[in-house]
Amino acid sequence: MEKIRLIYLTLILFCCCQLSAQNKTVTGQVTAAGSEEPIIGASVVVRGTSNGTITDVDGNFSLSVPVGKELQISYIGYITQYVRVPKNNKVAVVLEEDSKALDEVVVVAFGTQKKESMISSIETIKPAELKVPSSNLTTALAGRMSGVIAYQRSGEPGKDNADFFIRGVTTFGYKKDPLILIDGIETTTTELARLQPDDIAAFSILKDATATALYGARGANGVIQVATKEGKEGATKVSIRVENSFSSNTKNVELADPITFMQLANEAVRTRNPLAPLAYSREKIDNTIKGTNPYVYPANDWRKLLVKDMTANQRVNMNVSGGGKLARYYIAASFSKDNGNLKSNSMNGFDNNINLRSYQLRSNININLTKTTEAVVRLSGTFDDYRGPLDGGDVMYKKIVRSNPVLFPAYYPSDALPTAKHLLYGNAIRETEANYTNPYAELTKGYKDYSRSTMDAQFELKQDLSFITKGLNIRGLYNTSRYSYFDVNRSFNPYYYNVSSYDKKTNQYNIGLLNEKSNPTDYLGYSEGWKDIQSTTYIEAAMQYNRSFDIHEVSGLLVYQQREKINANSGSLQKSLPYRNQGLSGRFTYSYDSRYMAELNFGYNGSERFYKNERWGFFPAAGLAWVISNEKFWRPMNKVIPKLKLKATYGLVGNDAIGDENDRFFYLSEVDPNDSGKGYWFGTNFDEGKPGVTVKRYDNRLITWERAKKANYGLELTLFDALNIQLDYFTEHRTNILMDRASIPADMGLAAKVRANVGEAKANGVDLSVDYNKFFRNGYWLQAHGNFTYAHSEFLKYEEPAYNEKYRSHIGQSLNQWYGLIAERLFIDEYDVQNSPKQTFGEYGAGDIKYRDVNGDGQITDADMVPLGYPTVPEIVYGFGFSFGNQRFDISAFFQGSARSSFWIDAKATSPFQHINPTDDDPYHQDIPLLKAYANDHWSESNRNLYAMWPRLSTTVIENNVRTSSWFMRNGAFLRLKTLEVGYTLPESWTKKAYISSARVYCSGNNLLLLSGFKLWDIEMGGSGLGYPIQRVINLGVQINF
Repeated sequence: MEKIRLIYLTLILFCCCQLSAQNKTVTGQVTAAGSEEPIIGASVVVRGTSNGTITDVDGNFSLSVPVGKELQISYIGYITQYVRVPKNNKVAVVLEEDSKALDEVVVVAFGTQKKESMISSIETIKPAELKVPSSNLTTALAGRMSGVIAYQRSGEPGKDNADFFIRGVTTFGYKKDPLILIDGIETTTTELARLQPDDIAAFSILKDATATALYGARGANGVIQVATKEGKEGATKVSIRVENSFSSNTKNVELADPITFMQLANEAVRTRNPLAPLAYSREKIDNTIKGTNPYVYPANDWRKLLVKDMTANQRVNMNVSGGGKLARYYIAASFSKDNGNLKSNSMNGFDNNINLRSYQLRSNININLTKTTEAVVRLSGTFDDYRGPLDGGDVMYKKIVRSNPVLFPAYYPSDALPTAKHLLYGNAIRETEANYTNPYAELTKGYKDYSRSTMDAQFELKQDLSFITKGLNIRGLYNTSRYSYFDVNRSFNPYYYNVSSYDKKTNQYNIGLLNEKSNPTDYLGYSEGWKDIQSTTYIEAAMQYNRSFDIHEVSGLLVYQQREKINANSGSLQKSLPYRNQGLSGRFTYSYDSRYMAELNFGYNGSERFYKNERWGFFPAAGLAWVISNEKFWRPMNKVIPKLKLKATYGLVGNDAIGDENDRFFYLSEVDPNDSGKGYWFGTNFDEGKPGVTVKRYDNRLITWERAKKANYGLELTLFDALNIQLDYFTEHRTNILMDRASIPADMGLAAKVRANVGEAKANGVDLSVDYNKFFRNGYWLQAHGNFTYAHSEFLKYEEPAYNEKYRSHIGQSLNQWYGLIAERLFIDEYDVQNSPKQTFGEYGAGDIKYRDVNGDGQITDADMVPLGYPTVPEIVYGFGFSFGNQRFDISAFFQGSARSSFWIDAKATSPFQHINPTDDDPYHQDIPLLKAYANDHWSESNRNLYAMWPRLSTTVIENNVRTSSWFMRNGAFLRLKTLEVGYTLPESWTKKAYISSARVYCSGNNLLLLSGFKLWDIEMGGSGLGYPIQRVINLGVQINF
């Protein structure tokens, strides 16, 4: 027994010795080059593992390290080092400052600037943060960057672009969104939406006057500037990203069931006219409840029949980069397939669900022609191929949720008419024809194809002129863009049937054709749709000078720009002429000892829209900055506050995107001499007609630039080398706003409105951005980010009548403020109606909305409309999120929020049981269904709730109840879990075997959670919640790098 114990003890001691031999404790210190000061919190990790620690207050560390392994030492702002452990197990590491990090550059107007010396208010974001499980980049902007106000109204593939503004809206013109530039070329929101985050090198938001001055009038509403990646010298690198996602509606509008629909439709008749015939018989309701025969007594759930719970989408992106001393290249290609959530039907031989296929190609080539000359060739193309419903997904979805559920079935079985070779669609007679909307027929009777293509070819030549004087260079750029779009409709005219006879005893029925007069068909017809072709050329020439003289840094830039766009099918003479603009811009900067900075910018722009005396505008801007943390007296504070910077800018910005987009030349009258609507018919039988003349616009040579004086006051602060804070307060005073002259009386007989630069508005607000970066022991890291934007605008001068009631004036109100009536409650009874001020909006009675007589004149009119709620564009937008992980595992989440906005439920569109007559756009009748919320909470004889959600029911629209008022006003505030992602990077020991440098698998989600007081539909859709819903996305992906 003692021998056995001795053997065990020997084995244990041997194992311990082996373990001791395999791992050893390494100690050391990490200091900064130059100052030799210890670096606190530097990350020390065994390379290729998660085993690590951080340095203490003296820069020291101690770590158990396997034999033969290297240490990886890193810290923010310093170059990462890899160190082999010496025999004495002690290391002394000196980290060099990373000049790239310290001299981090930001993409600015026509170039780049060092972030440390930048005065302008410019927000940047890492391209990786724009990677969301969506094919639309614009949906990632909301809440990501301070100063950007964004929201998404629809989830339909291809039409799900977000609306976004920079620091709110302060113009009345047709263009309120920012200028979008990709590689310096003006482009559209759709082109930005299709851009792949993998291809982005830098993404910047230019917000204040000094940042946008060089773009002149084009940058009046801010600028989004994107630079795509270029190749770097080195071995070829290949990156592939593949994603498969599953999307579903974030929230569906709940409708009342068919039985409740019929019962309350009858109540709507009785409550308004007890003697009128009921909409639905007792026999129909009872047999529908029993399910006697679903073709004779239909009860359709159109959404369940036509909308899927989930749909799958795919995305693939691949890029190749590399090069040598002579040339470098970056080539990328991507493909995405986004499907709608409509149920396709193979009975007609085609798929009519939404299917959007997008292709993107990009090639950036840099060639060194000489040691001082570089040529850059950029080629890009975006191509969309679409197939979907004839009227689009949004309109189709509205037809689904706005169709009568009990008039007819979607279709009858084929044995109901064995001789027919076509589908037997259901319908009902309205007047003399089968004219009701059958959403099943609308979806399956055909489809629309469209193709959209955008191609850009760009050549840039850069010449270094340092042989003349150091720091001088020139460049020239030429870009041509081609855009084309066309669509084609293919459809048949359905055969519509209804029950012509029914034997209750045998439960047998016969059907009869309803629309023989309209010549139904069973083959796909063809009709050409809209076509659009555009050609744009852009020329840019620039001279730049950058030079340092001891502690002085100076730079200068002059840029000439010229742009011309031609529309092939413009529709009018004026719009057929080329759109042209020219400009000369300049930027001059000075820095003294990296402590004091000054910047002067200007834009000198010409606009074709104004008369020659007003055609050119000069718009200067200037800024100053003081980096207090670079002062000698601040050195004792550097460990706590290593960066403190104050800055201020002020400038004048011009805007020529005023009035209507179709107004080409304000100084020329626009006259239509062939207006048939103004003509007259002659002759005994009035069979000879002559067109009349219409003045669409009077010439006005005094119309000129809209001007805005913008100021920005900023603070940049860093705490403990971990927490970065940027705070900006901004103001704007905009004058010369173009408005219709309300002071000109109508009896003057003018055919068109007279306009002048008489409006004035102001805005102010705050941008806040906070970033936190921290390394922990064992190789873990944490990054957190938050931003907040508040932007408020108001009218200072507004052309309006001289109202007797001051509250009707727009002066002092937000540019996005709505006016409406104050709804007090619902009327109690007829006595209450008779003893209240008269309401002048049609019939009303007990259970209808009672409004406040604000001006006390004894009646309710438009004069009682007051400003209601908050503006319709959010005044507060915020976002916050975090990323946490190590070399293998990572998790990130981002929340987006909005506040201080109001919206109005579209009462007319949701008014139940109303009958909508055919129009030119929609040739069918509709009976609007009943929202479940209205069914559960409406005024009735048995439920005299004076604050019910919906007033007394009716089968027609009661104009009194659908007025813009506080009754249907809702708070637009919400908080959304926008994205959540979990990823895992495979160990190198696994990937090297497959010749892969790195591989990461991940699962992510988009729009996963929504907190809001509004429950009818997704609040971000606003008041029109019956359209295509916003999508919730679950995504699986893999990123592989070679």
